[in-house]
Amino acid sequence: MRAEATGCTRCDLYRCGTQTVFGEGPLDARIMFVGEQPGDQEDRAGKPFVGPAGQLLDRALVEAGVDRSATYVTNAVKHFKFEQRGKRRIHSKPNGPEIDACRWWIEQERILVRPPITVALGATAARSLFGKAVTIGAMRGRPHTVPDGGEAWVTVHPSFLLRVQDNKEQEYARFVGDLRVIGERARALA
Repeated sequence: MRAEATGCTRCDLYRCGTQTVFGEGPLDARIMFVGEQPGDQEDRAGKPFVGPAGQLLDRALVEAGVDRSATYVTNAVKHFKFEQRGKRRIHSKPNGPEIDACRWWIEQERILVRPPITVALGATAARSLFGKAVTIGAMRGRPHTVPDGGEAWVTVHPSFLLRVQDNKEQEYARFVGDLRVIGERARALA
């Protein structure tokens, strides 16, 4: 599937970025994390969650008692969408049709991994999982059923925590709390 994704032309984003960034992790993962899209560093490395947001996710997972190496990490959109500003490539949010075009890949990854719990990191990932726009505030903090019958949780994307100005420590603590509850739930379902 990873090899097939490298030739994906389901939307025009294949023209963006350097490469397709497919998910990675064990196929028997108890938790699948779905982010928005690869960032600049992920696009260059060809791996999800290796940039600043990924490093923050790693730190939060350690604090929450969740072993990242036992999870599967991926993104709702497989190509880095950006605007060129001088030498910098600035993140640009994927639109609805781009998210919908990539939804097939998430569905295929979920079929392969069959995670008991899938975590939407942010609104774009939640839209990808649920097939419609949802708000984090309305969905956060409790399990939801996704169309294929699995359990899904919604929380913020780590990049939100990098940008937030007010109550930064409280927002981070709440994120770690979400991950802790999700980790405990995954162990309970084992």
